This record gives sequence, structure tokens and C-alpha cells, in this order.
Amino acid sequence: MKRPVVARVIAALVLCATAAWAAPAAARSHPEGRTGVPAMVARVLPAIVSITTRHIERDQFNQETPVRGLGSGFLFDRRGYIVTNNHVVEHAEQIKVTLSDERTFRATLVGTDRFTDLAVMKIEGENFPAIQFGGASRLAIGETVVAVGSPLWIEGGPTVTAGVVSALGRSMEQPGLPMLHNLIQTDAAINPGNSGGPLLNLAGRVVGINTAVIASAHGIGFAIASDVAKPVLRALIVNGRIVRPSLGIVAVSVTPQVAYANELPIERGALVVRVDDGGAADLAGLKPGDVITAVAGGAVKNLHHLHEALARHRIGEAVEVTVRRDGQTLVVTAVLEEYR
Repeated sequence: MKRPVVARVIAALVLCATAAWAAPAAARSHPEGRTGVPAMVARVLPAIVSITTRHIERDQFNQETPVRGLGSGFLFDRRGYIVTNNHVVEHAEQIKVTLSDERTFRATLVGTDRFTDLAVMKIEGENFPAIQFGGASRLAIGETVVAVGSPLWIEGGPTVTAGVVSALGRSMEQPGLPMLHNLIQTDAAINPGNSGGPLLNLAGRVVGINTAVIASAHGIGFAIASDVAKPVLRALIVNGRIVRPSLGIVAVSVTPQVAYANELPIERGALVVRVDDGGAADLAGLKPGDVITAVAGGAVKNLHHLHEALARHRIGEAVEVTVRRDGQTLVVTAVLEEYR
């Protein structure tokens, strides 16, 4: 009498085990059953956009030549607001965005902030798919992240790459661009055209906005942290721009390498490279080659510290600026102007 019962129990266990094995297998083979990164990517792709810009340049014969540019972006608001990098749309006369479902729209530029290399555009419509922001402050080095964008004019929709958070709190200076701070460094492949696309955590939240790579390196890309981007984007939607105080200079961080190359007596500060004619620094008597070491009594160890110090003051306010010049320490007074 016991054997049939035992047989039925064994058969039931076999059926349960078979079902438990078959269910994940079916989930793996059926698109709607995908989990992990593929499922996350499928959720965010409808909000990814490819950006094509057009502007006019003059050639060597002074003839107008149309020039196209390429970048990436994503919808972060269901009303049609799109974020990208400022350098993607700067000087653009026409901006066209293409969604992953191949719908195309003419985009209107809402506002830009060259200081953080961010820009907001808008397309007409409603109930667009949108991606939510996550907190970059909670990222850990070594955490898996996914970059999505439209690199190198590749046809057929967005490209997805994966990597890890290589470092946090990076700063980067590029010729002709402002110094960017609090960047996320990642080895997820970022190529020309990826600029403005999202860097996502595994929950599908935006933790960064891909912005730059070091061309001479391999596996070193950077993204603007979401915690930096969110207040800027809100302000751009409301006001179209960000108002910041400035000295009217171009400067670089002093490092031991910079100090050695320029024969500087100190290894920390902000080295003035250029002074705008008629600007705040020019009127205060600052010169290229000066090293700014303090603003309003607060120490300046690098360009990031200088920007933070200036942000604590108002446009039109007079502040004391301490500099090192030819081995001497000087204190000048500068009336801050609006950053342009």
C-alpha cells in the first residue's frame, strides 16, 4: 500500500523539478520573460533618442557649408523634455531627434549650461516614455553600469555597452571646454556620438550623462553625475539658463606636473591661463601666469575649489583674490561678473 504513495510522491517531485527547470528556460527564450540587463534595457530603450544637428560653417573660400553633428539624449519628462550635452547642440541651427521606434521630431532648445555641459530640448507631444534619475551618490566603485547611445553614425537604433564604475569624483579639463567636476569614470565603451546618452544602474535609473572620452586611452569614459545634473535641468526648464558669478578668466588646476612644467614655486592652486579683456580679473589686475591661492580668505587648491568659492558669492560683489606672482603674494579686489 505504501509503494503507490511513494511512487506518486516521487512523480510529483519530478514534475515540480521539471517545471522549476523549464520555467526559467522558457523565460530565457521568450522576450517577455527576460530578466536582468536585457529586461532593463528593453524598458529604457523607448526613451533613448538619437540627435542630429545642422549648422553652417564657412570654408576657405568663404562659402557656406552645412555641417552635420551627431549625439545622443534621453527623455526625462513625459512632456517631451530631453537632456543631452551642451557641446552636442551648441551652435546648432536645426536639431532633429529620432526615437528608438523611428519617429522623428524637430526639437526646440529650451536652455543650455556650458559650465556643466548640459542642455535641455523639447519635442511637441505628450505621454512620451521617460527614464527616471537615480542617485549617483549611492554608486560604488566596481558597480555594474550600462551606457546607451548612438555612436559613430551606426544605423539601426541605439548601441548598448556595459562596464563598471571605475572611479568617482573625477575632474576633467578639455581644450575649449570648461572644467567638469564630480564625474563618474567608467570603462563602459563610450564613443563619439554617445555624448548625452544615459549611464544607467541595473535598476534602469540614470546615474550619469555620458559626456567624454580620452581619445588616447582605452576604457576611460566619463559621465556627469545625476546629482549634479538634476538641479541644473530643473533650472533650465524654468529659466533657460544658469546664472553664475565669474572672474572672467580661463584657468587650470595646479598639480605637481603643471607646477614643474611652468616652473611654479607652489603645487596647488588655479593657474590663470587667459584673462578676458575688460573682465573682472582684468580690471582687478590679474595676469596670465598668476596662481590663485585663495578667494575671500578661503584656500583654493585647484580649479574645482575656485569654482566652489566663486559660487558662494553674488554677481557684482567685490571679493578679495589672493595670488602668487613672481614669488610674491598679492591680494587684489575683483568685482564678480556673470559667467558667459
